[in-house]
Amino acid sequence: MNAPWKAGMPGNRDPFAAYVCDEASLDILRPVVIELGWMPEKCNKGGLRNAVQSLSVSASPNILMVDLSESGDPLNDINALAEVCEPGTVVIAIGQVNDVRLYRDLVASGIHDYLLKPLSASVLRDSLNAAQAVFSAPKSSDPDVAKRHIASAVIGTRGGVGASTLATSLAWYFATKKAKPTALLDLDIHFGTGALALDLEPGRGLADAIDNPSRIDGLFIERAMIRAHDNLAILSAEAPINSPLMTDGAAFLQLQEEFRQAFEMTVVDLPRNMLINFPHLFNEVNVAVVATELTLASARDTIRLLSWLKTNASHVSPIIVANKVQSNALEISKADFEASIERKVDFMIPFDQAGAAKAAKLGQAFVEANGASKATAQIKALGERILGAAEEAEAEGSGEGAKAGKKSLLGGLDLKSLLAKKEKAADAPA
Repeated sequence: MNAPWKAGMPGNRDPFAAYVCDEASLDILRPVVIELGWMPEKCNKGGLRNAVQSLSVSASPNILMVDLSESGDPLNDINALAEVCEPGTVVIAIGQVNDVRLYRDLVASGIHDYLLKPLSASVLRDSLNAAQAVFSAPKSSDPDVAKRHIASAVIGTRGGVGASTLATSLAWYFATKKAKPTALLDLDIHFGTGALALDLEPGRGLADAIDNPSRIDGLFIERAMIRAHDNLAILSAEAPINSPLMTDGAAFLQLQEEFRQAFEMTVVDLPRNMLINFPHLFNEVNVAVVATELTLASARDTIRLLSWLKTNASHVSPIIVANKVQSNALEISKADFEASIERKVDFMIPFDQAGAAKAAKLGQAFVEANGASKATAQIKALGERILGAAEEAEAEGSGEGAKAGKKSLLGGLDLKSLLAKKEKAADAPA
């Protein structure tokens, strides 16, 4: 509910309103309200559900106090309140349950503060003054205080190359090691593993965004995203397999805009088939991480993806990452692969089956669970390259695609010669 206050909001909203269940609390609240210059008539009898009914037909106040004492499911009822509360409203909850977990869940859902009954005038005064201070703080939408935003997309050339593992690890690295507010957007609507990899429930946030793109705003982002920790939030879905993706892509554009306002980094786990119907997904992307394997099929599709990026997103800096590399079991050599795609492979991440199993068991990102592994060192270096590549692209005003040679990328893949080398290697004596 504490969505960033927007400068263009109407000025005719009431400064304060309260919905409190018991008379004793109202008797303590009213003198404090008068002291702050507000109307005591705005202190209403009734709890959170009364607030929902009232605000569904009237404008939200700047500061709203609601009583959760009569609520059987506070978190669910708070979500109902969010449906009728306008962005910018600062919500203070009061209740009788002294539970740290409830407090954290309420704050994560957008509540500004949670006060325990019986109320005291001094605690009320301090909480209401802190709520007022929200409106005098620098606005996140002010251009003077806006932070630079870097968006990266991770695309796998084939299924199983580890693109999702890279995406979750990069998001965790940016959020934890670089202390940057980071959003992980998992666009595999039906089979995404971004939340699963971090031992979180995916929720319905992304599905709701696709179904109702007009509802996407700062408040929606606050409610719909799942928090892994203070700096990392995930938007994903686990849609039923019998529910096809029905969208024109408007939701994705709106999400990107809101992420730019709310986060410093965005990592998009982007299924390659999304490029076909939604090429505009790359409008705001700075860096594309192409995750591949050293195989014939991956070489072919790396060429196709690079060609697509050059044609449709020339502002994007591509980074080629060979993942799950086993030096003694290569289908084609690194040199042949690079000759085929007509550029260098930027990173070679070794295969680490034990590390992947450990991360899955712990419910952690790969780089978190395997801090000392060689694969983690390469992923961290990739993270640094993304930060540097975005800065270079911003300075030069063009992506790496503008430097591509005149030769056709598709013409560079000599499948026959690669197959011949593969067969020759297979025929050689052990």
